[in-house]
Amino acid sequence: MPKVASVSAPDRTSGVRSRFPRQLRLLNAGDYKHVFDHAPFKVHGKGMLVLARPNALGHPRIGLIFSKKNVRRAVDRNRLKRLVRESIRLQQHRLPPVDIVLLARRGVHELDNASVARQLNGMWRRLEKSARQTRHDTSST
Repeated sequence: MPKVASVSAPDRTSGVRSRFPRQLRLLNAGDYKHVFDHAPFKVHGKGMLVLARPNALGHPRIGLIFSKKNVRRAVDRNRLKRLVRESIRLQQHRLPPVDIVLLARRGVHELDNASVARQLNGMWRRLEKSARQTRHDTSST
C-alpha cells in the first residue's frame, strides 16, 4: 500500500521556546549591589520582595535570588524562577525602565503556579504605579 503524503504543513512552532533575553537580566554582582544600595522602590508580596531602582537603559532588567534557606528544594527554586522569568518577559513592555532584584522568602514554594502569577502581576502593577508616581513628582517640582 503506497504512503499518503500529509496534507497539513508541519508545525514548526511546537518545539520552539521563547528565550529570556540577556538584555533583561542583571548580569554581575555590581548590578545587584547597585540595586541593594540604592533601591527607592520596594514592593512586598506573599513570599516575595521586589527591590528596584531606575536605570537609563529604557527597559527593565531583573535579577533573582532564591536561596536554599528560603526555598529548600531545587525543583521548587527552578519552578519559581521559570514563573518569574516568564512573567517579566510578558510584562516587560508595561514595566518602567528599572533594575529589579526579586528575593524569595520562606513559604513561597507553597504557592501554586496560578497564585505566584497573580502575586507577580500585582507586584508589577504596584511597581509601575510607584515609578510613575515618582516620575510625576520629580517632573512637577
